Amino acid sequence: MQEENEKPVTQEEEAQAEQESPEQEQPVSENAEDNKEEAEQEQEDNKPTEEEKLRVQLDEANDKYLRLMAEYDNFRKRSAKERLELSASIKGDTVAEILPLIDNFERALQTETADAAYKSGVEMIFKQFSDMLTKLGVTPMELEGKEFDPNFAMAVSTVDNDELGENTVAQVLQKGYMLGDKVIRHAMVIVANP
Repeated sequence: MQEENEKPVTQEEEAQAEQESPEQEQPVSENAEDNKEEAEQEQEDNKPTEEEKLRVQLDEANDKYLRLMAEYDNFRKRSAKERLELSASIKGDTVAEILPLIDNFERALQTETADAAYKSGVEMIFKQFSDMLTKLGVTPMELEGKEFDPNFAMAVSTVDNDELGENTVAQVLQKGYMLGDKVIRHAMVIVANP
């Protein structure tokens, strides 16, 4: 029965079947090659071009440059601030060493002398010292009659005085000096009515 259902195959049909078989296999292998080529092409497309690589390097270099400039600017500002602080500190220390000399000139001016030329010379030297201190930014504190402030003066003694208010500077024994807003020498004072 099977033989009745089967048709005899002619040579032409066999040849045609053989030709069709390779054609069917061919598209499968072409599809695989096409897929492989597309994947390779896609990988090449995803790879950064030389221009993109250079742009990334340029961006990185610019970022490093900007960071370096910011660090340098901060360093420059910090160094300038430290120099100013050091300069003020050195100036204050130097002036503090000179202040006893000024005190001695003030005492010499208060001393009576018969020699007018000598007194005039002492006054000129004292004025010269005072002018030099003013140019340096050093100012004497005027505390007499004002309220006592331990930030500017040291109380070495107290006195009862009804004319002055409570906790008032009655007398300045040694002047205090300031350099800008920094105290370079505290005044020594007598405080009334503690």
